[in-house]
Amino acid sequence: MIQAADDEIVFYTNPMSRGRIARWMLEEVGQPYRTVVLDYGTTMKAPDYLAINPMGKVPAITHRGVTVTEGAAVCAYLADAFPEAGLAPALDDPRRGTYYRWLFFAAGPVEASVSAKALGLLAPADKAGMVGYGTYENVVDALEAAVSGDGPWILGDRFSAADVYVGSQIGWGLQFKTLPEREAFKAYAGRLFQREASIRASGLDDALIAAANAGS
Repeated sequence: MIQAADDEIVFYTNPMSRGRIARWMLEEVGQPYRTVVLDYGTTMKAPDYLAINPMGKVPAITHRGVTVTEGAAVCAYLADAFPEAGLAPALDDPRRGTYYRWLFFAAGPVEASVSAKALGLLAPADKAGMVGYGTYENVVDALEAAVSGDGPWILGDRFSAADVYVGSQIGWGLQFKTLPEREAFKAYAGRLFQREASIRASGLDDALIAAANAGS
């Protein structure tokens, strides 16, 4: 891998992965970045990448000598690293709590419960208190409440990094039928995926998939 300058954003991804979340966030931030595409089972597990992320998974970014992994963490980091993009409330803004709440709700209970349901591994009713998400049904209801406020976004009339992450989870949930097709989810996803940054990000990743398919 090419050595990166400290101020360069290097984005490690695969277009058929959660790296699509980080790509969208990068496009919302609007800063230049270099993309390194990794393949499952080969370069993603190679020693040079394991030195960056010992999990051997994507996405990851490096910036200013720091490595950030996990989609929600990448979104939160980029929002704070580039405040001029306006993708996170200021520290003294009361909405900062709501921003953190739903960003990490999607990264925790939503991700865990949706994955467990898809794999048939949901906790039995008498053990629901032992898992962080409780029940899948409660998670879905809470998620619906998050996107059913007075404005179009999680923070009302202000778009934020929380929408990138929550919206990605909802988008995939609708696409792969792991979330119910509630009207609030469909309306929210419809608004999100009309954003120019979302369209650009999808176009870049879809082009990588097409090129890989053509090459194979």
